[in-house]
Amino acid sequence: MEAYIVIPTYNERDNLEHLIPEVMALEPQFHLLIVDDNSPDGTSDRVAELQATWPRLHLLRRAGKLGFASAEIAGLRQALEQQPDYVIHMDADFSHHPRYLPEMIATAEREQADVTIGSRYVAGGGTRNWGLGRQILSRGANFTARTLLGLRVDDCTSGFRCYRASVLADFDFGQVTVDGYSYLVEMTYLFTRRGCRFAQVPIIFEDRLRGKSKISKRIIFEAMRLVFRRAWGRLSGRG
Repeated sequence: MEAYIVIPTYNERDNLEHLIPEVMALEPQFHLLIVDDNSPDGTSDRVAELQATWPRLHLLRRAGKLGFASAEIAGLRQALEQQPDYVIHMDADFSHHPRYLPEMIATAEREQADVTIGSRYVAGGGTRNWGLGRQILSRGANFTARTLLGLRVDDCTSGFRCYRASVLADFDFGQVTVDGYSYLVEMTYLFTRRGCRFAQVPIIFEDRLRGKSKISKRIIFEAMRLVFRRAWGRLSGRG
């Protein structure tokens, strides 16, 4: 079994100093692909230095800050070129802790899942260091997306996902219409429409300790526009 982990980064050097060793110490062994959008803090240069220590560490340098979805898609495509069994994407800031990675793979294998989601909203999952407003916003966004789009997963905004590579390789990324974090909801919707099998692994999502969050009001509004647009297309038969 071979799995690639894709992590998009922008100014995550300090987090990667801690995250990379933890991922590389895991069993089963993972390949780790960092997709860096020309971080001014030297993230990509530091990853390049660490490649001498860990041959399973890979780097994709991009010309600038080109967007979350495009970074993730670029990483997924590059990982698929290596023909692994699974491709995972996660955040760099320990909000998605690497300790869950072996269970993500084990669950995908056991349940024969096409998409396995690290979920905050199944039994055993949760959040830590979140204010009440953020909790209400997240749960409300998930409820709205599930209701309007007919999604069958509890955490359709989670960025911690494991795809069966054979299923992901057949996916047309040209169907993705957004470039922000709402891409996660859109991917959930598109894979649901394909009839893919989902599984969920409970995780505790911890707010980042280092660096700045990339979430903004613009990102939230973009996500809501996507949900209503896709819901209208679903009702009108246009997808």
